[in-house]
Amino acid sequence: MSDLACRIASLHLHPVKSFAGIAVPEALLIETGLEFDRAWMVVDAAGEMLTQRDEPRMALVRTQLRADDLVLRAPGMLALHLRLDAVEEPTRALVWDDEVKAYDMGALAAQWVSDFLGRGPLRIVRFDPGQKRLADRQWTGEFEAEAAFSDGFPLLVAGTASLAELNQRLVARGEAAVGIERFRPNVVLDGLAAFEEDHIDELAISTDEGCVRLKLVKPCVRCTIPDVDPATGERGTAVGDTLAGFRADARMGGGLTFGMNAIVLEGIEHLLRVGQPVQASVRF
Repeated sequence: MSDLACRIASLHLHPVKSFAGIAVPEALLIETGLEFDRAWMVVDAAGEMLTQRDEPRMALVRTQLRADDLVLRAPGMLALHLRLDAVEEPTRALVWDDEVKAYDMGALAAQWVSDFLGRGPLRIVRFDPGQKRLADRQWTGEFEAEAAFSDGFPLLVAGTASLAELNQRLVARGEAAVGIERFRPNVVLDGLAAFEEDHIDELAISTDEGCVRLKLVKPCVRCTIPDVDPATGERGTAVGDTLAGFRADARMGGGLTFGMNAIVLEGIEHLLRVGQPVQASVRF
């Protein structure tokens, strides 16, 4: 092992799966990743998840976390307020192949999201924290890593230099540069070389409460979501086409990767903050 020194450049929460995320100055680390990240999800009448893969206009729904509620705003819609301490009926939801316990957020939330997306009936559900949805043990090994409504792992880690290299390639192709929000990370690191996060084993972060240890376990194979423009909700092809030129990952059967899925080894209930120093141990 050898160590690299870097820092937390930004932290991001995505309260509702596939709605717009929020850059935050600090975030509490819990068993499923960052508190309130992917805690809510849109589902269809059968309880199956709906994402930007199906409805790119989901990117237009802005989210705001306040002391008592989650506020959703979308073009042409009145704001929807979901109380953080309120849940409605117990229900079930399907996130990929995992059927999980959830709470329905009620008829008003259902009508709001159905009206905005112009399809339905849709519901908004909240993850039931009383259950354990475990990440794939093929990648986590001996560790039982919990996830809420994320695709499969508690955290996604990316580097600022990786985005800079992608943007250089995009601009060279005559395309517009993109922001890190398209990749929906949780922890963005500054001070690494481009795609150096691919080779990191663990991150050690000193917090006021002690040490946080995160293990990077699986490259993140990208779908069509990074090609959705968060300003317009329209899907293009430039990001995927550019990644295809240099990010086909043999570890993932040729899938196009950007960022690393991570699990929590130590540091539950610790507070991560932008600017915190990070020690990264490299896997050879």
